[in-house]
Amino acid sequence: AMMVAGVLGGMAWAAIPAFLKTRFNTNEILTSLMLTYVALLLLAMLVNGPWRDPDGYNFPESRIFSEAATLPIILEGTRLHLGAAIALLVAVILWFLFSRTLFGFQVRVIGQAPAAAGYAGFSQKKMVWISLLLAGGLAGLAGLVEVAGPIGQLLPRISPGYGFTAIIVAFLGRLHPVGVVLAGLLMALSYLGGESAQIELGLPVAMTGVFQGMLLFFLLASDVLVTYRLRLLPGLKRRAGEV
Repeated sequence: AMMVAGVLGGMAWAAIPAFLKTRFNTNEILTSLMLTYVALLLLAMLVNGPWRDPDGYNFPESRIFSEAATLPIILEGTRLHLGAAIALLVAVILWFLFSRTLFGFQVRVIGQAPAAAGYAGFSQKKMVWISLLLAGGLAGLAGLVEVAGPIGQLLPRISPGYGFTAIIVAFLGRLHPVGVVLAGLLMALSYLGGESAQIELGLPVAMTGVFQGMLLFFLLASDVLVTYRLRLLPGLKRRAGEV
């Protein structure tokens, strides 16, 4: 029931940028990112208000979930829980959906060549709704897995910015479900390494974000250099020779 609620909640939240995109042609990236802050404020209001644990010494947090409401541990002695298996299963399903079905073909065509998709009779508004609702449902599922897994309760700050890190993961994974899994493992190592660096070397927490940002920057730079060839114009060559 919690998983269904998480998926439905994510879909309802994603319906807002979907409506704005199809009705007013707003940028779905900007609206969804800005709605992140609205969600954080809404969560803070709930854990500071009606959902606050009455036995929590006035800390802004919910009650600790019961054992029935948490995901079971897969490997004893570790924090590896059922959420890891769910993530792998979702990756396989998405790989099949986007590479072996008409829906996946339509998504790729609309994303890469909207004009060609229009000539082919693909409905862009319909695909925007389906894609955003699907993504929102998966985001809600991911949030539920995080809360019902290692955290075990609602807090004002559930994640240290996983949503923004997901953008880097998507680029590192080359927008492929299997690649995203591998990129996610790499980014997880960056978080763990950042925590170790804070403890052992006394480095600031921002170093993790700096490393992740540099990773994305160099990835995009390599894409530019692979796609475009840099060359000096004849006039610039003569000037360079004179110098």
